Amino acid sequence: MRRKKQLPVLEKVEITGVAAEGKSIARVDNKVLFVTNTVPGDIVDVHLTRKRTSFMEGFPVKVHKKSDLRVEPFCSHFGTCGGCKWQNLPYTMQLNYKQQQVIDSFTRIGKVEIPEIHPIISSADTKYYRNKLEYTFSSRRWLIREEMDQEQKEMNGLGFHIPGRFDKVLNINECFLQKDPSDAIRNFVRDYGIRNGLEFFDLRNQSGFLRTLMIRTAETGEVMVTVVFYTENEKKRISLLDELGREFPQITSLFYVINQKANDSLADQDFILYRGKDYILEQMEGLFFRVGPKSFYQTNSRQAYELYKITRKFAGIEPFHIVYDLYTGTGTIANFVAGNALKVIGIEYIPEAIEDARKNSELNGIENTRFFAGDIKEILSEQFLKEQGLPDVMIIDPPRTGMHKDVVEKICSILPAKIVYVSCNPATQARDIQMMSNYYSVVEVQPVDMFPHTHHVENVALLVRK
Repeated sequence: MRRKKQLPVLEKVEITGVAAEGKSIARVDNKVLFVTNTVPGDIVDVHLTRKRTSFMEGFPVKVHKKSDLRVEPFCSHFGTCGGCKWQNLPYTMQLNYKQQQVIDSFTRIGKVEIPEIHPIISSADTKYYRNKLEYTFSSRRWLIREEMDQEQKEMNGLGFHIPGRFDKVLNINECFLQKDPSDAIRNFVRDYGIRNGLEFFDLRNQSGFLRTLMIRTAETGEVMVTVVFYTENEKKRISLLDELGREFPQITSLFYVINQKANDSLADQDFILYRGKDYILEQMEGLFFRVGPKSFYQTNSRQAYELYKITRKFAGIEPFHIVYDLYTGTGTIANFVAGNALKVIGIEYIPEAIEDARKNSELNGIENTRFFAGDIKEILSEQFLKEQGLPDVMIIDPPRTGMHKDVVEKICSILPAKIVYVSCNPATQARDIQMMSNYYSVVEVQPVDMFPHTHHVENVALLVRK
């Protein structure tokens, strides 16, 4: 075998900016250098991990000067855990970089002409803002440096994946992303498993009993917990779930799943209700939304309200307007704007989500919505448009990958007067809008920070037909 060449350490590198994916940026020998766990103004020695013709990547091994911009990270897992990579940046700076990320996505990636964008809307909560977290059990957890010399090491852990390591999980003791009782539930399940000799999952060998844990909390105070097992052992499963229910009576929905697939995705799995209701309720502006174990709901509930208010404002819906809501999910946006419209048509490819959307309309006494499940480009046929009416306004909220080219072409053949494009990925949003640029002009752009201490940013763009 050819021995891998050891990459060098670059000395006294000055960090000058912030790049994508939570990394910082510097320039060395006319090359871009991406560095983890640093902030602009730091001067550090960087151990290279990757070297290409036009760029390099690395991590700091020595700090010569700490930037005056640095703030002290509040989480003990910072730097090892893959989340919240911007804790060492002041929140105002995080917002500035996110605003610039949106501008760069449109002007550099999409080559789209845009007006001056509105100032980003900050998150009222910068801690405990998520309503959903997923943890992974591991029989061979990641050891932090301080644990290396310990003779006795508890190797079972429950937490988040180490970046770049599918088989390693960092045990989490305290997380600032989700409010109580999230930490208590996670730590209880982990400790119960260790005390009772339950086998934690071996990600490399695909074996074990306890696999993943999902916790959802709602603004109404309701709590949903799903324990995912790799194998079925009825006695051990019932014992754990009963004990969990007794310890946390505030759990209003308790599910379990037996997942023996090679991956952790649960969209195709059966969620079995063990105790309580089969949904939790979220509340927004007097409306209630059922959230089931498979439902998509914006993970920052309070900021989702700000996002939807912007969407409704940009749409400018009149009482005679027909609105199409593509990628409607469980119908949150569709139901949120329905009071302003003649009719709202929601389309989503996941049947279970559409069923939830219909129930949400029924729950709130909304009678002017219609929901359809299937492939969007197939549903939007001439016959469908004739039956339901042509849209005056179209709202689009696709996944991070953006829209399929066929869907973009279908929209350009329909040509609604207005399109409100909501996206969690400005790069794919700009790409899609560029494909529509012959027909539409971007007249307003509003970034919204849904995920403090990360590089992620939500963005809303209003397109008007030329």
